[in-house]
Amino acid sequence: MAAILKGCIFDLDGVIVDTARYHFLAWKRLAGDLGFEFTEKDNEQLKGVSRMTSLDILLATGNIEKDKAAKDRLAVKKNEWYIEYIRKLTPADILPGSVELLEELHSHGIKCAVGSASKNAMLILERLRLTDRFDVIIDGTRVNSAKPDPEVFVLAAREMGLRYDEVIVFEDAVAGVEAAGRAGMKCIGVGKPEALRMAATVVTDLSELNYSKLIKIYGS
Repeated sequence: MAAILKGCIFDLDGVIVDTARYHFLAWKRLAGDLGFEFTEKDNEQLKGVSRMTSLDILLATGNIEKDKAAKDRLAVKKNEWYIEYIRKLTPADILPGSVELLEELHSHGIKCAVGSASKNAMLILERLRLTDRFDVIIDGTRVNSAKPDPEVFVLAAREMGLRYDEVIVFEDAVAGVEAAGRAGMKCIGVGKPEALRMAATVVTDLSELNYSKLIKIYGS
């Protein structure tokens, strides 16, 4: 029997809301404290990876070495600054088409989940007033392995009670697209086509999609 689309898993940052600029501001501020400049180009390397891996990349950019205890303190400092920024989020920051697509999917009985590496996903969803829009929320506090490991998507599908081939993933990061592929899930990239070539298709934002288009992409 052919699989039928029954669920959608959304990355959060860059798909539902753009918090990337707040991550960048916090990392840039941390680099400044450490005495070097961290640019937007440098920041591209941090998309879709965990906080500690991001810190390792930042330190390598500045040719700085720190022991584990020092890195833990730096990660906490960066996160405190980041939380300062995201506490200012409102529903007006939701990216175009997100709410409309979630509403349409639910009207067709499609389950929706968040699959995010962010440990602050619940705070962000609360600020955006989107928590009740999702049947399942898997964030960075619930996984052991960061993308491109597929763990976050695997857990989301399991908690929705669906097979991996019954869901579509929405991702803006190369690591996330790879993670979806490793899980055996079809993936729609959100962002630049040249960066997300492994995705089944790429859109600028969710306003370009609706239920009918998803069914076509899923079946292709």
